[in-house]
Amino acid sequence: MLECLLDALIDTIKLIPYLLITFLLLEWMEHKLSKKTEKVITKYKKLGPLLGGIFGGFPQCGFSAMGANLYTSGIITRGTLIAIFLSTSDEMLPIMISEQVSIPAMLEIVGFKIIIGILIGFIVDLLLKNKFERTIGEICDEEHCHCKNGIIKSSLIHTLKTTGFILLANVLIGVAIYFIGTENLENLLKSNNLFVYFLSSLIGLIPNCAASVVITELYLSNFIPIGVAIAGLLTSSGIGILLLFKNNKYLKDNLLILSIIYTTGVIVGFIIDCFL
Repeated sequence: MLECLLDALIDTIKLIPYLLITFLLLEWMEHKLSKKTEKVITKYKKLGPLLGGIFGGFPQCGFSAMGANLYTSGIITRGTLIAIFLSTSDEMLPIMISEQVSIPAMLEIVGFKIIIGILIGFIVDLLLKNKFERTIGEICDEEHCHCKNGIIKSSLIHTLKTTGFILLANVLIGVAIYFIGTENLENLLKSNNLFVYFLSSLIGLIPNCAASVVITELYLSNFIPIGVAIAGLLTSSGIGILLLFKNNKYLKDNLLILSIIYTTGVIVGFIIDCFL
């Protein structure tokens, strides 16, 4: 047991320099691109799902949070918001970079999430029209994104939080392996049981980076197949869902968006493992 905890601690400490460098670069990109992104998306509303899917592919919670606020203010369409949520990587990409996953492998997953987000976004806008219009109000700031703390401080906060989640994930994985056994755990998570896809997508809906961290770590550790991972990563939109329910007073609309995202994750994940 002690060996499992020690291994988890050592593995986590090794990732800290990579995480810090990655978050510094990503924070710089987000600060530079966020205002331009908002202007482009709001100007070309009909192309919203396309632009939302592309911009949502950038990691961290910034774009999903921005999308939730823009939708609540009536600026972007429901399909655009869903495209952003489905394509958002949250903490997946920083974890993969810190684990030194090959660039083609990372781009393949990110690109797939973007394509799914764009496709579902256009379908939603085509079949489901917005039943209400809202005036453009002041876009509220969300303290969870640490937007006003500066690049360095924000990067440090993200690094510390993600390190904590990684440590917890590594400890849980290590303890699970110790008590359950590697073979039994692999058989459980790699089974063709439909429940695994429902569970993974449900975990992805947790409104913080813990969800994407756990799912990514399990996938990189070869404990879950790519389809199960995709099922959870498609629904991992960080605090975007939380902001949607917090700011949008139309509960039925929120539940509709949530159900579309969840169903997409389950179905797409299952299809991937069936054909790959």
